[in-house]
Amino acid sequence: MPESVESVLHVGGASPYDVIVGHGVAERLTGLLGEGGGGPGRVALVVPETLRELAGPVREALASAYRLTEIVVPDGEAAKTVATAAACWDRLGEAGFTRSDAVVTFGGGATTDLGGWVAAGWLRGVPVVHVPTTLLAMVDAAVGGKTGVNTAAGKNLVGAFHEPAGVLCDLSLLRTLPRADLVAGMGEVVKCGFIADPRILELVETTDPAVLTGDGAADSPQLRELVERSIQVKIDVVVGDLKETAGTAGAGHPGREALNYGHTMGHAIERAEDYRMRHGEAVSVGAVFVAELARLAGVLDEATAARHAAAFGRVGLPTGYAGAGYDELRAAMAVDKKSRGDQLRFVVLHDLADPRVLAGPSEEHLRAAYDAMVARA
Repeated sequence: MPESVESVLHVGGASPYDVIVGHGVAERLTGLLGEGGGGPGRVALVVPETLRELAGPVREALASAYRLTEIVVPDGEAAKTVATAAACWDRLGEAGFTRSDAVVTFGGGATTDLGGWVAAGWLRGVPVVHVPTTLLAMVDAAVGGKTGVNTAAGKNLVGAFHEPAGVLCDLSLLRTLPRADLVAGMGEVVKCGFIADPRILELVETTDPAVLTGDGAADSPQLRELVERSIQVKIDVVVGDLKETAGTAGAGHPGREALNYGHTMGHAIERAEDYRMRHGEAVSVGAVFVAELARLAGVLDEATAARHAAAFGRVGLPTGYAGAGYDELRAAMAVDKKSRGDQLRFVVLHDLADPRVLAGPSEEHLRAAYDAMVARA
């Protein structure tokens, strides 16, 4: 597909919006927000300190059309705190933001999570447009309306559902991304292949990994297809189940919870690492763990379970972890959002693109899957 061609993926539902994918699409920002009498008077740009220079074109576009307030936040997961959100709300109050004004986020998944929650909380909800700058944020965090911050109890336990007014995935921004972050983003991409779109797995398994994560990857048609397919997976799931209640999902399908495949152990590992491990890396380990758990429980065949480590490992992601003991990770998983009472619940596969919920797995199987995870580290 020529670089100048953009793709528009539409998100339906009660609050429809578009996800625009292409190169140099930041110029579409004011169109998504609305201009003249139909747009906001004020816009807040939420951006991490390290990305202020990269955000230059977005800042200029916003400043030429609206009264701009720039809110600089910490990098990465360090931004996702109640204190940072409160500081953002103070800035909005000082600038006189009303319900007709808007927020724009520019950054990775932590920035879209934080900025989305700031927009959701201010005056009980103002419009937000996300401009994700990482692969992870493009295929996961920026789409679907989940917002939130972390607390001492765990990751993303405080937040709200607040769908954006639009998402701009400017693939040109991926040219600035360190290879390690590009590799980490593939964790959510490969996950989408297992839970919904096996074509993603085929592309990963047949494409030279350097094409997907090396120099020039941002301009490769293969990576673009993976981005668009992964976004479409998320759209298809969230439209039917925005608030993770199973919604219109078919019998046995966990609805939006399917997107948390690999996240129960993944979030526990992130917490054990004090969020120093990249999210996509933790999801990769968590997905391989839960595939082994499903195999031990007798619901997933051995070949598909083994395919997990091969697919995630092919793009350079970790498939094992030995940095925390079983009891520590078990306790962290107990406060996962999918848990009910004292019962652990995991999204597992019964087959490719056939996610289900495994409730209350045996301690024997949990420990065996943990031991396998440690052995792979």
